[in-house]
Amino acid sequence: MFAVVRTGGKQYRVAAGDKIVVEKLDGEAGAKVTLGDVLLAGEGGELKSTDGLTVAAEIVAQAKGEKVIVFKKRRRHNYRRRNGHRQQHTILKILSVGAQQNDEPKAKKARAAKPAAEAPAAEAAAPAAEA
Repeated sequence: MFAVVRTGGKQYRVAAGDKIVVEKLDGEAGAKVTLGDVLLAGEGGELKSTDGLTVAAEIVAQAKGEKVIVFKKRRRHNYRRRNGHRQQHTILKILSVGAQQNDEPKAKKARAAKPAAEAPAAEAAAPAAEA
C-alpha cells in the first residue's frame, strides 16, 4: 500500500519500508512520528479513502543538507556578499501506511483509569491523617 503525505510544504509518495528526507521535525533519533496529512492512498491501481488515515514513521537521524553558497555582486560598485546556508533535515523510515487514527479512545481510557487508581490511595491517606 502506498500513500502521498504532505509535510514541510512538500509532498512525498511513501510505502512501508521507505526512507525519506523531509524538512526538520521535532524529535530524537528512534522516536516515532505520525504523519496525519494523507492526500492520497491506494494499493496497486486502486485508490482508497483517506478519511482518518495516517502514516507511522520512525526518525532515523537529524541531519544537515548540502551547503548552498549565496553570492551577491553589483558590478563597478565594490559590492560583494558571500553567505552560506545548510538546511536542517530529518530522515524518516516509514513503518506502516494506512493506520486509522484511534488515539482519542485510548486517551479517554487512560484518563478514566488514572482517577480510579488515585481514589483508593486518597481514601487510605485520609484516615491516617485523622489518627
